[in-house]
Amino acid sequence: MNEATLDKRLIAESFSRAAPTYDKAAALQRTVGSNLLGRLPRDFVPGDILDLGCGTGHFTRALAACFDTPVIGLDLAEGMLRHANEHSPGLDHWITADAERLPLRSESRDLIFSSLAMQWCPRLDQALAEAWRVLRPGGCLAFNTLLEGSLEELRQSWKAVDNLVHVNSFMSLTELTILLDDAGFGDWQCDVERHVLFYPRLGELTQELKALGAVNLNAGRPSGLTGKARARRLTAAYEQFRTEHGLPASWQVAQVVMFKQPGRTGVSA
Repeated sequence: MNEATLDKRLIAESFSRAAPTYDKAAALQRTVGSNLLGRLPRDFVPGDILDLGCGTGHFTRALAACFDTPVIGLDLAEGMLRHANEHSPGLDHWITADAERLPLRSESRDLIFSSLAMQWCPRLDQALAEAWRVLRPGGCLAFNTLLEGSLEELRQSWKAVDNLVHVNSFMSLTELTILLDDAGFGDWQCDVERHVLFYPRLGELTQELKALGAVNLNAGRPSGLTGKARARRLTAAYEQFRTEHGLPASWQVAQVVMFKQPGRTGVSA
């Protein structure tokens, strides 16, 4: 994604509105975040942790419990942070800020954890450069992000209706790998997970996306509501993907763990 396609103000507003409904709809988000947490080396014991794009604070609380240390939760959406603060007794460090401009001292964190937030950064290279700056030598950036191919069934079904942009776009694995190579960490690993969720009806998928705040925020998106005739065409097109398990929604998730090697020089974005 680039700055021409995403408006950070709209991103913050969308996720703030979704704060009360997010956790009930976030089964996939919890799964891939738990998988990311499990990828950290067992002998890695960080002292100062940042949960970047913390949302409702689910993994902020998990990180604090796992490592028995205070964790800073940072998010662009103030509504998410209010919800996180209200539901996280014992945690009181919450920051409203942008991943591309972290208000933290250089070399002040041992671990930056970020689950399904980086895809909302128009300049992922800048976010990686900021993470490198804030990490101490030997520190870890562990993040996951959505890749091209996510929600492909929905994207293909909309093409049967019109040529407008209805589904958020995500970078390819090739594009991500180039950014990771150029980020200056030196020691990193990227693995791709494919997850498929099934729904009895298309409406359940679209309602879940709305509950998560993951609505279409790209330039070129249609304005106004979808008419009944267009909704019927969309539903008919999606039905072609139905299996014995229901209507599939595919997600491609890159799981990335990067270590800042002592003595290396970061790359300015």
